[in-house]
Amino acid sequence: MSRSYLLIGGNSGIGKAFLDHQLNAGHHIIACSRTPDTSFSHPNLTQYAFDATDENSELSCPESIDGLIYMPGSIQLKPFHRIPLSAFRSEMEINLFGAIRTIQKALPALKKGSNPSVVLFSTVAVQTGMPFHSGIASAKGAVEGLVRSLAAEYAPSIRFNAIAPSLVDTPLAEGLLNNEKKRENSALRHPLKRIGSANELAEAAAYLMSENASWITGQVLSVDGGMSSLKTL
Repeated sequence: MSRSYLLIGGNSGIGKAFLDHQLNAGHHIIACSRTPDTSFSHPNLTQYAFDATDENSELSCPESIDGLIYMPGSIQLKPFHRIPLSAFRSEMEINLFGAIRTIQKALPALKKGSNPSVVLFSTVAVQTGMPFHSGIASAKGAVEGLVRSLAAEYAPSIRFNAIAPSLVDTPLAEGLLNNEKKRENSALRHPLKRIGSANELAEAAAYLMSENASWITGQVLSVDGGMSSLKTL
């Protein structure tokens, strides 16, 4: 059965992979981003400009949607003593406050949807302490708390879940994977000895958004090559 999803940020990486996956599956997508990709069109795709970090930005949302997926994120890895407070605020603005604004604006439409689902993104660095990740881990830790709180508050009407990936081969991670040595070292740190792909994360998100996951809420799904739970020889 065709469903209608609101996608925040879908021009590249995991968001673009999710967009392509869902359009190919016959679902309708309302894609909202700061700069909509006007070069791409599809009969089941509607695009609007929306900046989740701007309190005054209006969200164009139909009367009813079956799901919301929030994709904006950031990767700024620095030693803690070199991170200004403004950078922590920026991480929270993009990852947490932007998600809060979007969810609040979309709630009326979600409440009218069929088995509605909300999916946010965390990071493996919340579960597994990592050096230089204090900014993003703080923000995404707050995202995980938000997901669990909203899952309890809106059960059984709306499901809320998060995905916590490790390093994924996307434009967002380009600075961490911009030469073969970096790619090799990053891959070897994972028990499965490789970096994740945008398609793998998109498939996980598609599952949590779908009615096949109708008995799953309040969860943080680790899609991280085993990083958060395994130690191999």
